[in-house]
Amino acid sequence: MPLVKNGALAADAFIPVADGDPLPDGPVIVSAARLLADGPALVTRNGEIGVAWPNDKDVAELQPFLSRLSLITLTFPKFRDGRAYSQARLLRERYGYKGELRAVGNVLRDQVLMMVRAGFDAFALEKAADVEAFGKAVATYSVFYQPTGDHRPTVRDARTAPAATGG
Repeated sequence: MPLVKNGALAADAFIPVADGDPLPDGPVIVSAARLLADGPALVTRNGEIGVAWPNDKDVAELQPFLSRLSLITLTFPKFRDGRAYSQARLLRERYGYKGELRAVGNVLRDQVLMMVRAGFDAFALEKAADVEAFGKAVATYSVFYQPTGDHRPTVRDARTAPAATGG
């Protein structure tokens, strides 16, 4: 699957590791169950650690590990299931997570702008042809009504900016 990070095609350095398998050197992605069971040992190892977090688990359980996680993948299992949006916003806005948030599963071009607004900065795409379309979708709008964790300017910011600067 092609990986888009910050609007560009990128190589995926992370290796998914099944529960019970030995951890190779380098960046790895483990399951939520493995992270919760072996968390202290995992986060102290050399090499970046990522977790594949299901959309039916509370992201508050990740809080003790957030400072050591380089990657969290959040799943969109089908079009109608948007729980990963809420998870992303909570991770960015409530818990201050600064690492990579990757959308996986049913990631659609029409939803990418809202995914970025929710806090996602990486997307596992079904096909490479979607890369350019994703870039265009993110650039579609430059001003928004609702503030979110991506800190893009809102309409209110635009209206009050001249008054704030005395202009």
